Amino acid sequence: MTKNKILVVDDNQDLIETLKVRLKAFGYIVVTALDGVECLEKCRLESPDLILLDILMPNMDGFKTLEELRNNVRTKNVPVIMLTAKSQLSDVTRATNFGIADYIVKPFDYRIMLEKIKRVLEK
Repeated sequence: MTKNKILVVDDNQDLIETLKVRLKAFGYIVVTALDGVECLEKCRLESPDLILLDILMPNMDGFKTLEELRNNVRTKNVPVIMLTAKSQLSDVTRATNFGIADYIVKPFDYRIMLEKIKRVLEK
């Protein structure tokens, strides 16, 4: 069985490290990026199976990143789970309009996040 590669995109280094440890413990390969610009570069180099994407980041926010991902032939079908503190319905709707796989609001339960990741990757 091949291991799935997850790209974690967040400007919070502590959260990235925690996610990296937890996801690796469940057998995932983890690649990280600190903003949208780095996310697009990592997608080109690493071809992730799934992206966990924050919204509030420097350089390029999650919405602009999502738009860029969807407009690129290589990344348009990569499932994206938003992982963000933004819980407004307008934010959820905006992300959903880009065809995201799921939306998780911080702070979150790691077990629920892992279940959502597993469900998305099994599709």
